[in-house]
Amino acid sequence: MKIAMVGTGYVGLVTGACFAATGNYVVCVDIDPKKIAMLQEGRIPIYEPGLEELVRRNSQQDRLQFTTSLSEAVAGVDFVFIAVGTPQSDDGSADLNALFAVIDELAEVLPEGPSVVIKSTVPVGTNAQATARLQQKSGREIDVASNPEFLKEGVALDDCMKPDRVVVGVRKSSTGDKLRSLYAPFLRTEHPFLAMSPESAEMTKYVANAMLATKISFINEVANVCERMDADVNDVRRGIGHDERIGFQFLFPGLGYGGSCFPKDIRALASIARNVGVKPALLDAVDDINTRQKSVLTTKIRREFGDDLSGKRFAMWGLSFKPRTDDIREAPALVVARELMEAGASLTVHDPVAMQAVRDKLGETLTYAESPLAALDKAEGLVISTEWNDYRHPDFAEMRRRMARPLVFDGRNLYEPEQMRQAGFTYHSIGRASV
Repeated sequence: MKIAMVGTGYVGLVTGACFAATGNYVVCVDIDPKKIAMLQEGRIPIYEPGLEELVRRNSQQDRLQFTTSLSEAVAGVDFVFIAVGTPQSDDGSADLNALFAVIDELAEVLPEGPSVVIKSTVPVGTNAQATARLQQKSGREIDVASNPEFLKEGVALDDCMKPDRVVVGVRKSSTGDKLRSLYAPFLRTEHPFLAMSPESAEMTKYVANAMLATKISFINEVANVCERMDADVNDVRRGIGHDERIGFQFLFPGLGYGGSCFPKDIRALASIARNVGVKPALLDAVDDINTRQKSVLTTKIRREFGDDLSGKRFAMWGLSFKPRTDDIREAPALVVARELMEAGASLTVHDPVAMQAVRDKLGETLTYAESPLAALDKAEGLVISTEWNDYRHPDFAEMRRRMARPLVFDGRNLYEPEQMRQAGFTYHSIGRASV
C-alpha cells in the first residue's frame, strides 16, 4: 500500500518506518524543512533504539521518503495518517490547532479515494469534527478513521511491530477491512484487531493511559505510607503483584511519571469529563499525587541538610523521564534539579543520551559529566532520578572515594538498603527505611 504520514514526531516517524519495513511505500510529511533535510540524510531528530537504522535502510530501498509538500505526499495513496502533536492547553485540554490545520490543507489537496486516519491522541468527538470539517471545506464526503497509538518510548519499534492489540475507530466496514490488511503483518501471533466506533477508539487511548498512570500514583502513595509505618514497599508490591487481578506492571515506586503522554492525557481526560458534567475526582487525584511525588527526594535532602543548600554540591544520575529515551518532557529529574538549585545547591549531572536535550533547555546552569563516576567528584550527595541500566551495578568503593560524603538519594530504588549499608553509604530510597 501507499501511505502518507503527516507529522514526523515520535509517533509518525516510528509508525511510518514500521509500515515501510513491511513493504509499504511511505511518504512522511513535515512543515519543518530542517527536520526533513536531516531525515533525508538518514539522521533522526529523536533517540529511539533501532529507529535510525530502520529509517536509513528503508530510505535506501526507496520505501520511505520525506517531504515538506503535503500535496505531493498524498498523490496516489491509500491512506493519509495524521500524527501531529496535540499539546496541553492552559486549561488542560488538548490543543488541536495543528490537527485542524492539516485537515484544512487536506481539504484542498486530497484526491478521491484515500482514507484519512487520525493517529494523534485527540479528545472524544474529534473524529466527528474532522469529518464534518473536511466535508464542509472540500464539498465532498471523505472517510475519516481513528487509530490510537500505544507506543512506549524506548521499545517503540517492538510495540509497533508486535502490538498486543490494534484499535481502530471506523464508520465504514470497508475502511476497517483495509486497515486490517495494513496491520496484518504485525498481528500474525493472533493478537486482536479491534474495530469500534471512532468515539470509542478515542476514549480507549485516554483510558489506557489514565489506568497506567493511576497504578503509578497508587503505588507511590502506598510507598509514602510504608516509609512511615516501617514497612517495605517492595515487599508489599510483591505481596499484591502475584494476585492475577493486580499484576506487577507499573507498580514500581519512584519519583512519578513524566513524558509526553501520561501527564497530558490525564489532564485532557479530566477536562473532557468536566466538559460533560462529570467530576473527575480520581483523575485529579492521580495528577496531584504525581506532581507531589516529584518533590519527594527534595524533601529528603532538606531533612538531611536543612532548607538552605547554598554551597552544597550534588551529583545527579539520570535526566530523561525514563530509560532508553532522550525525552525530558515533564521529567521528574528536572523538577528535582530546579528545586535544589533554587535552594542554592549546584549540580553535576549525567545521562547516557539526554544531556544535550537538557543543555538546550537549561544551558550551563548545570555541570555536565562525561561519565557517572565523574559526576560524583566532591559531591555531598548523589541523586538518582532515572533507572538506566548503566547505574545498576556501579563500583561502590570508587563512588565513596570520589564523593565528599557517602550519601545517596535513590528515587528509583535501584539498590537494596542492606547492600548500601554494607558498602558504607547513608541511603535514602522510596517506600523503604533509610539506612
